[in-house]
Amino acid sequence: MLNLPLWKRVVIWGVCALAVLFAVPNLFYARVEGHNDALTTIARSGETPVAVAARDAWPGWMPSGLVNLGLDLRGGAHLLAEVHLEDVYTARMDGLWPELRDALRDARDSVGTIRRQPAPPGVLRVQISNPEGMAAAIAAARTLARPVVTLTGVGSNDIQVTGEGAVLNVTLSDAEKQATDDRTIQQALEIIRRRVDEVGTREPTIQRQGADRILIQVPGIGSAAELKALIGTTARLTFHPVISRTTNGDQAPGARNMLLPAQDEPGVFYVLEQTPVVTGEELTDAQPGFDQNGQPVVNFRFNPTGARKFGDYTVNNVGAPFAIVLDDEVVSAPRINEPIRTGSGQISGNFTVEEATNLAVLLRAGALPAELTFLEERTIGPELGADSIEAGKIAAIVGGVAVLAFMAASYGLFGIIANVALVLNITMIFAVLSVIGATLTLPGIAGIVLTIGMAVDANVLIFERIKEELKTAKGPARAIELGYERAFSAILDANVTTLITAAILFFMGTGPVRGFAVTLGIGIITSVFSAIFVTRLIIAIWLARRRPKTIVV
Repeated sequence: MLNLPLWKRVVIWGVCALAVLFAVPNLFYARVEGHNDALTTIARSGETPVAVAARDAWPGWMPSGLVNLGLDLRGGAHLLAEVHLEDVYTARMDGLWPELRDALRDARDSVGTIRRQPAPPGVLRVQISNPEGMAAAIAAARTLARPVVTLTGVGSNDIQVTGEGAVLNVTLSDAEKQATDDRTIQQALEIIRRRVDEVGTREPTIQRQGADRILIQVPGIGSAAELKALIGTTARLTFHPVISRTTNGDQAPGARNMLLPAQDEPGVFYVLEQTPVVTGEELTDAQPGFDQNGQPVVNFRFNPTGARKFGDYTVNNVGAPFAIVLDDEVVSAPRINEPIRTGSGQISGNFTVEEATNLAVLLRAGALPAELTFLEERTIGPELGADSIEAGKIAAIVGGVAVLAFMAASYGLFGIIANVALVLNITMIFAVLSVIGATLTLPGIAGIVLTIGMAVDANVLIFERIKEELKTAKGPARAIELGYERAFSAILDANVTTLITAAILFFMGTGPVRGFAVTLGIGIITSVFSAIFVTRLIIAIWLARRRPKTIVV
């Protein structure tokens, strides 16, 4: 077991060398070309002349990724947003209107003609010309009711239908409003998370507060304004029939129509039907690209339902203009030259490459289900983080020195070898954090400090086992070999169970809990590598050179 083949030795030393190479940039301040964030150190207590010189002298071809610091260490942006749930109620009624219209048309003999009337959010109000047919109208509307499905099971119907004189009122039930609120907030949480943390390593805190508010905290963002620009756009994409084009911004659009400005044509407005033909919710993909003139565009593709709606409309409206609307602005209004049955299209405008890329990201993430109003915004400086880092440094140093002293005093030369592996273990943790771009939070520092204490457990088990083997009068080499072999299963079992716990914390937790789980999980893997493979290689080299007749552990 101690006669390690050359390729294993090369792999072990290669991993250690790469760990040092990727961890070293964390000692300095640096700025990488094309990266907007200043690369920071764990100390972050000030930039000394030595650090400045090291930063300027750092080779450009060397690894330069750094550990990202969390909001509690690095500072960042804090937002408290209110979700306009009434927008969702209105959209729900707009979506129900075509079905209700068709149902009432089937009962035209009893209800007469119908006309939709203005109503508050969550109410669909229809006037019928024959009040005597109200009972038939109510019966037709109630056929559209669906049971409300919640986590506790199936509840009451989603709509309530009443009649008053010649006016039919369809409202969302209280149960449906509650279910809609929960779905909307959950969807907004997920979409904001995808926009803010598309890669998954920034560790933002995004959680619901109260009935209609969302707390957003993102580390490393330069200002609250920057965060608002990232998530404040609803990216609501809709496609509407065009009624007319005008330069009069005060023109009355008419019932069930709307007047929207053109994005790239100042002073130009479009009168559109309010109910969209298809929406961005029916998109399956959006990618930046270039048109035949080399201008940046966004190519999109609908799902089967959206493709069918889009195709049916273009078949029946060849020659008519069709408006592509993004966040209440008409991006373009191309004319339908032929039926489009492929379910794909293109959004063109005066985009830069960056704008087209960002729009594609927003469309892929999905539109926010409702508008957000930011009630509170703060930019958090790193001063508190500097104090936390200093406290974490002290804790890590005290814990590390205590462990190093204990191992050296208890196991002599073997303890010193374990200490070398411990230092390499901490180096590997920071190297992995740097490579994956993970965020280090204050609980993450706690995970590293905990790893320092846990990392030598494997060596303690191995060294104690070697002591037992030496008592059977075996030679040093054989005792060491058996010590590693017979301690391996216990080491593996102990670390696998801890790794499972770290994985559960990561997938089930949020924010600080995930930060702790990340460093703990990485520390478990690196500690097993350093305790078993690194120490064994160092001991094998020492045995080959010294060839001792006896050893003391």
